[in-house]
Order: sequence, then C-alpha cells, then structure tokens
Amino acid sequence: MTHESLLTSAMNRKPNTSVATAEIRRRAEAQLRGRQRNHRSKAGDPKSAADTQRLLHELEVHQIELEMQNAELQVARDWTEALLEKYTDLYDFAPVGYFSLDEQGRIMEVNLTGAALLGVERSRLINQRLPRFVVPATQPIFLAFLEQVFAGTGKQACEAALLKKDAAVFWASFHGTFPTSFRGSQKWCRVAVSDITSLKQAEEMQRRLDTLADTNRGLNQEIARRQTVEKALQKSEQHQSQLLKQSRHMQEQLRHLSHQILHAQEEERKRISRELHDVITQNLVGINVHLAAFSREVAGNPKGLRQKIARTRRLVEKSVATVHRFAGELRPTVLDDLGLIPALHAFMKEFTKRTGVRARLTVFAEVEHLNITKRTALYRVAHEALNNVASHANAGRVEVSIEKLPDSICMKIKDDGKSFSVERILHAKRNKRLGLVGMRERVEMVGGTFCVVSAPGQGTTVCVEIPLDKTCGGGGGNR
Repeated sequence: MTHESLLTSAMNRKPNTSVATAEIRRRAEAQLRGRQRNHRSKAGDPKSAADTQRLLHELEVHQIELEMQNAELQVARDWTEALLEKYTDLYDFAPVGYFSLDEQGRIMEVNLTGAALLGVERSRLINQRLPRFVVPATQPIFLAFLEQVFAGTGKQACEAALLKKDAAVFWASFHGTFPTSFRGSQKWCRVAVSDITSLKQAEEMQRRLDTLADTNRGLNQEIARRQTVEKALQKSEQHQSQLLKQSRHMQEQLRHLSHQILHAQEEERKRISRELHDVITQNLVGINVHLAAFSREVAGNPKGLRQKIARTRRLVEKSVATVHRFAGELRPTVLDDLGLIPALHAFMKEFTKRTGVRARLTVFAEVEHLNITKRTALYRVAHEALNNVASHANAGRVEVSIEKLPDSICMKIKDDGKSFSVERILHAKRNKRLGLVGMRERVEMVGGTFCVVSAPGQGTTVCVEIPLDKTCGGGGGNR
C-alpha cells in the first residue's frame, strides 16, 4: 500500500467537518452570551451602542470558532500522523516484500522487506526493472505472470528464482493483483514477494526421500528376489549334492559290478575248465583206452567187444550231455531257435526236476514279438531269479507270470520262501554275488524298471517292466 493511499485512508476516517463547525459555533455563541451577561452587570446596556455590540459579537464568535477549529484540526493531525506511522510500519516491516510495478516491471515503490530480499537499498531500487533481478531461466514465467496481472484477469501467482546483489539465488513466490485506481494515466499493480527457498528445499528433500523410498522398495524387492534365488540355489545345491552322492554310489556299484563280472567270468571259466578237464577229458581218455583195447581184442573176443562198445557209447553220450548242459547255461539255443516261451518252459522244467521246487509259467503268446534283446533280458532275469530261489529262498513253489500292460510288459517272479532285506543287498558295498544288481543292470539296459519286494510271511516278488514294442499285440495263455 502506497503512502498516498495510507494518507487518503486516514483523512477519510476523521470527523465530519460541517457537523463539527455547527457545534463549534453553538458553543462559541454560548460562551459569548456568558461574557456579555458579565459585561452588562458591570457597565449597563446603552441602546446607542447596539450596532457596535452586534459587530463585536460576530467578531468574537468567529474568533472563538477559529480557535476551536484549530484545536480540532490539531487533534485530527496528530491522530492522522499516528495512524500514518502505524501503517508505514506495517508496510515497511511486513513479513513479505511489497512492490508497486508499472507495465514494464519498473519498481515505483518497495517496502524495506522487499529491498532486503534483493539485498539493495530501497532508494536504489526505484525506477529499476524487477525482471533484471529474475534468473534468466525463469524470466519467461515472471513476464507471463506480469502480463496476466495487467490483463486484469484476477489474482495471479507464480514462482521464479531471484538473484540478490551478492549473486546469491533464492526462490520467490509472486502474488499480484491489478489495482482499482490509477495514478493519472499510468497503470500500476501491487506484487507481494515471499522467499520460498526453504519450501523448495523441503520439496526437493521430499522428492529425494520419495525417490530414495522408491529405490529402497526396489532394493527390498531385489533383496527378496535374491533371497528366493539363494534359497532355490541352496535347494539346488542340496539336490545336486544328493545326485552327486547317488552318482558316486552308482559309480562305486558299477566298479564293484565290473569287478564281480570279471570275477564271475574267471570263476565260470575255471568251472568250465574243471568240468571239461574232470568230466570230458576223463570220458575222452576212457574212450581212447577202450578204443585201444578194441584194437587188441577185435579178433579173439567179439562178445566182450560189444560190451566195451556199449560202455564207450555211454561215455560219449555222457560227454555230449555235459557239453549240451554247458552250452545251455552259456546261451540256450532254444531261445534263439524257438523263442522265449519254450526257453522258459524248458528251463523251469529242468529247474523243478533239479530242485524239487514246483514252478508255474503264465505268459501271453505275443511276447515273442519283442526284439531278441528284450527277450534275452527277460530270460536272464528269470534264470537268475530262479537260481536265487533255489539257493537262498528255501521255497516250495514259484510262479513266473508275464502280462501285457497298456504300454509295457510286466514280468513277476513270486516265491513262497523266506524274505530278506532288499536295501541291504542292493546297497551292500561288498556284495560278492551279481544277484539283484546284475538283474537290475540288465533291465535298465533295455529301458525298463526293476524292483524287488520281500516281506516276512509273504515271500519275495521280483517285478520287471519293459517298454512294449509297437508290433506287440494282445492275447495270453498258460504254459
């Protein structure tokens, strides 16, 4: 608010002059009548002096009226000066800077707070353009604000950066209104300026805090993700460790199996060699001896010759049977010539005759459509399982069944003998027999699965499942 507006406001608020003048005149006349009564009591009232007295009366009333008006004016002036000083203090020491600007942004008036904001004495700011104190980057914002103020579109506000005299930059908030009165023909407006640097810093700090919070949320999510990955890796490591242990155990089993195979091969060779030496060789030597005797006795004793020939034939037949038995154990020719069913039937018949254990075979005919490798695996497993029954189970009956499943063939060998610990046998570190491990290896070589179930009072069941060839059909039967 300008000084002129403050003075105008003060003058508008003094007592009504016409009412005060009539009151002063009334009081002056009353005071003059009192004086005249005192004068008549002393000097009388001659009629010849009426005009003079009336003139004196007017003069004295006017004099008293002037004296009272001067006293009232003195009071009004003192009151106006006090009011002007009060509003001046409010204007100069207001918490915001007040600028009176023309259309070009020149400073017409400014309070002390506004001068302090710019760091320049008030007298040096008059007639300077306020935009020169605005940082160039924000000058378009301020000029647009000033244009809108003078357009008379109501209260306007903006924020811009100001440059102090000492080159310090601070953020300021501008609020402006177009005045309702003019100074002659010149337009002007009032602009209130506040330092909002702390607010801007707080907003920037809040933005940084928000950004930091977003970053922290992202970090927390990343930490959670990494913890999940770490747990998954730990589980994977545990799984890999278990697989490694299993792999090492299987490698050890394979090494042990290889040793057993070599040992079994050597033992089998020794057994075959011993059998050939002890049986076949003796038989052949006996045949040779008999043939030598034939040559000496051929002329003199025909009857004895016939007996020796008969004994020699029996030795030859025994040798042939032994050779056939060896060949059958190494590779039964009936498996290649006639198929799996006849081979199993012949072996189980011989098994019952040799051990006294009743054996029964249930099979479907189309099993012969399997390739020779799978049929051989089934035969070898049945052969080994029945030999184990004869050696360890103390059983009285064994059943071999081969049935067709939707996508595979299942062979079960069930006995009614005594049970054993399957896990102990399968995972034994020093298992000197091929046994279950060898059967499992044979089945897995053709892509099948192998399992053994043994329980007290229920005997033992060997179960083999081999993938079915596409050419194998349905059907079944007993042999």
